Amino acid sequence: MTDLFDDAYGTENASGSSSPQSVDPARDYFYPGSHAPLAVRMRPRSLAEVVGQKHVLGEGSPLSRLIDGRGDTSVILYGPPGTGKTTIASLISSASGRHFEALSALNSGVKEVRAVIEQARQRLVRGEHTVLFIDEVHRFSKTQQDALLAAVENRTVLLVAATTENPSFSVVAPLLSRSLLVQLTPLSDGDIGLLLDRAVRDERGFSSAFSLSDDAKSQLIALAAGDARRSLTYLEAAADSRESEGVLTVDDVRRSIDKAVVRYDRDGDQHYDVTSAFIKSIRGSDPDAALHYLARMLVAGEDPRFIARRLVIHASEDIGIADPTALQTAVAAYHAVSFIGMPEARLNLAQATIHLATAPKSPGVVAAINAAIADVEKGKGTTVPPHLRDGHYQGANNLGNALGYLYPHDDPIGVVRQQYLPDDLVDACYYNPTDHGNERHISSRLATLRSIVRGWRRQG
Repeated sequence: MTDLFDDAYGTENASGSSSPQSVDPARDYFYPGSHAPLAVRMRPRSLAEVVGQKHVLGEGSPLSRLIDGRGDTSVILYGPPGTGKTTIASLISSASGRHFEALSALNSGVKEVRAVIEQARQRLVRGEHTVLFIDEVHRFSKTQQDALLAAVENRTVLLVAATTENPSFSVVAPLLSRSLLVQLTPLSDGDIGLLLDRAVRDERGFSSAFSLSDDAKSQLIALAAGDARRSLTYLEAAADSRESEGVLTVDDVRRSIDKAVVRYDRDGDQHYDVTSAFIKSIRGSDPDAALHYLARMLVAGEDPRFIARRLVIHASEDIGIADPTALQTAVAAYHAVSFIGMPEARLNLAQATIHLATAPKSPGVVAAINAAIADVEKGKGTTVPPHLRDGHYQGANNLGNALGYLYPHDDPIGVVRQQYLPDDLVDACYYNPTDHGNERHISSRLATLRSIVRGWRRQG
C-alpha cells in the first residue's frame, strides 16, 4: 500500500529519482503510515499546517528558526497532552541535513544515551548533525539526564525533548540552562474546530466521506478540552460507530464516548495546578469553582486523604479565628475519609469544601506565626522574664525565678498588668485580627486585653 506521506516526504536516490522505499527515520518515527491512528495521520507536515501556539511560532522566533533548519539551540517542549509537542519535534527533526535519533525513557539507560552521543560525535566529524528526540523526558532519571549535558552544551546533538510535566520539577537544572524552554498551551475551541474540519475533508483523514453536524462538532470540541490528539481520537471513534453514511451526529459521538477523560496527572504538573486552583477557589470564596476542582481530583483518582489534609491546612491558613469551626469541620472530614473511604467520603470532602469556601476569611493566623518566627530567626528575644520562669524546683527562688509572678485568676476580671514578652520584644504585636466573622469581636477584645496587660499601651 502506498504511504499517505510519500508525496510530502519522498526521498531521492543517487540518480535523483524518487525512491519507493523510506530511508528517513524521522518520517518513519513520526508518520508511520496509513495504518496509524487518525491523530498521527493528521500530524502537520509543515509549519503552515500547525494550528495554535502562535505565541511561540511567530516569524523569526527561536522555535520557527529551528523548524526552518536555521537554529541550533536544544529545546524542551513543555505543555499538556495534545498541544503539539510531538508535531513541533517532528518538524524540527525533518529539517534538512540532520540525522534523526529517538530515545525512550522506558527502555533506554545511560549506556544507550552514551552510544547515541558517540555515534553523533562521529557524524559531526563528517559534517552531519544529529537531532536527538526524547519524548516524556521527565521519565529520564537524573543520571540519564546528566549523561546528555556535555553533548547538549557542545552541540554534539540538538536535543528536542518533550514533557507534560513542569521541567522545573522534572528536568535537572544544568540541562534546563542549556536548552530553550518553550511552554505550549491548550488549543482554543476555534483551533480544535479547524482540526476537526480538516480531518473530515483531508485525504489523510476521511476524504469528505461524511459531514460533521454542528452539534457533533460542538460536543467533540467540549470533550477535547484543548487537546488536539483527543479531539481526533474521539472523532475517529465516532466515525467508526456512526449510523448514517452522510452525517456524523451528536448521537454518534455520545454513543462512542462514555465520558470525557479528565486531564490530571497525580504525579505531574496538573496535580499541582489543580490543587492550587482548588485552594485558591476556596480562598476566593467561590464554592462552585472549588467543587469543580474537587470533582476533577476525585474523578482522576486522587488520594482523598491528600485532599482532606489540604483542607485542614487551609482552615487555619486562610480562615483561622474568623471561623474557628472551619478547622473542626476539616479535621472531621479527614477522620471521616479515613474510616469511610470512597466513594461515600466524597460527601464529607464536599461538605468541608463548601464550609471553608463560604466561611469568612482571615490570614491572621499564618501572618501571626510567620511574624513571630521571623523575629526569632533574627535573634530577637532575650531571656525569659524572671517572674515567668519555672519555680517548681529547689533553689529556684534563690535564682530569682518565678518571684513576683501575678496569678491572673486571682484578679476579678482574670487579666492583670504583667510583662510576658522578653524585654527586646515588649511592644511586639503579631496577631492583628480583621473585622471578618468571629474576628470582629476578637479585635475589640484584644485591644482591651493589650491595654490592660501592657499598662494601657496601645499597639499598632
